[in-house]
Amino acid sequence: MTDPGWPVEPEQRRRFSLTHERRVFLLALGAGLPGVVATLVLLWTGSYSARAAWTLGGLVAGVWLIIAIALRERVVRPLQTLSNMLAALREGDFSLRARLGRSDDALGLALLEINMLGDTLRTQRQGAMEATSLLRAVMAEIDVAIFTFDDHDALRLVNRAGERLLDQGAERLVGKQAAALGLGALLRGGSPQVYDLTFPERAGRWEVRRTTFRQDARPHTLLVIADVTKSLREEELQAWQRIVRVLSHEINNSLAPIKSLAGSLQVMVERGVTGSDGSEASDDMQRGLGIIASRADALSRFMSAYARLARLPAPQRTQVRVEELVRRVAAIEQRLAVRVAPGPDITMHADRDQLEQALINLVRNAVDAALETGGSVDVTWRLDGARVELVVRDQGLGLPATANLFVPFFTTKPQGTGIGLVLSRQIAEAHGGMLSLENRRDVRGCVASLTIPLADR
Repeated sequence: MTDPGWPVEPEQRRRFSLTHERRVFLLALGAGLPGVVATLVLLWTGSYSARAAWTLGGLVAGVWLIIAIALRERVVRPLQTLSNMLAALREGDFSLRARLGRSDDALGLALLEINMLGDTLRTQRQGAMEATSLLRAVMAEIDVAIFTFDDHDALRLVNRAGERLLDQGAERLVGKQAAALGLGALLRGGSPQVYDLTFPERAGRWEVRRTTFRQDARPHTLLVIADVTKSLREEELQAWQRIVRVLSHEINNSLAPIKSLAGSLQVMVERGVTGSDGSEASDDMQRGLGIIASRADALSRFMSAYARLARLPAPQRTQVRVEELVRRVAAIEQRLAVRVAPGPDITMHADRDQLEQALINLVRNAVDAALETGGSVDVTWRLDGARVELVVRDQGLGLPATANLFVPFFTTKPQGTGIGLVLSRQIAEAHGGMLSLENRRDVRGCVASLTIPLADR
């Protein structure tokens, strides 16, 4: 094909090109053209009358055209049906169904697949509508303020709790900037975090959570604001009640014998009760004063332990080589040889003193348990992704119950303070880790796992 020498516009190109229907029709005509031409040649060159030649020629030509048109319709109509059904599916109309859908026919199979696609899309849309309806109902009824902002900090969605919090209806709030609503700082602050905030409806302490998602290929921010004033007050009250119960119990346990002995000693002094040489009174007074001093010292240790638990400082992180830490802690324990099972060469970013104290507490508890049964204690460490797991195993009696393990001042030891495990867990959580204890499955005993992130988070 030669170049016409001038640019052809797309509209002109479309005008010059043949449509699919015309191509099919021309191909159908071309398929029957040789036979029709041969028939006409035979009719006009044979010994037929003109009337018979015209009649038969017209009949052949008519049949030829009818078959070509029928073939065109047979090819084009199903394609139009498929096009109409796809358009309906695109518009969300799943009620149309194609007839003659059969699995043993190529065209029928295509129509059958279209029908099945419509059923699938209808089911999915129904499920999506039901899920959306449920989500809207939950958002409307939940007593937590929910806001959705687009990438320009404009409000796009708010639930009823959010309307009540800002004391405005959704029709007035949607479209406003976060800064104009007084929520701009919450889109930039930490999450989750508790703030002291004042809103048109009420003031108090609020927990703010924030996350991002994409809608219509654009980033959006989901902001959730929950009133935690009442919950925090209830927790604070319960904490004070627990503190008062623990303090009163320990103080009464110490003051009761002190008061009794002080009264007895006062009576002895007032009566001047003495033996022949005064030794009996002197011994009794010394024993009484010794008991008073012992109980006062115990009370002092308890208050020191309580203050230590309440004033755990923030971790001062440095580079800590795990193997050196473990071997140093194992060497501190003199009552029993603690075996160190080698682990990988790891350096972590943590507070050396706090981590050492937590590990000392775990090893000391393990040794106490092992001494009761004559068992052994071993310490090791391993790498679990981005975390280091310090493991202390003993062959003691195991854990009789785990409900009170981390209850402050709960202890089963005669000289225990009940803060070792609590302090160790606080140290682990301050580092972003965790502490867990469970009975061993291979032998009798307990295994304590102290998991700490390699780096600060």
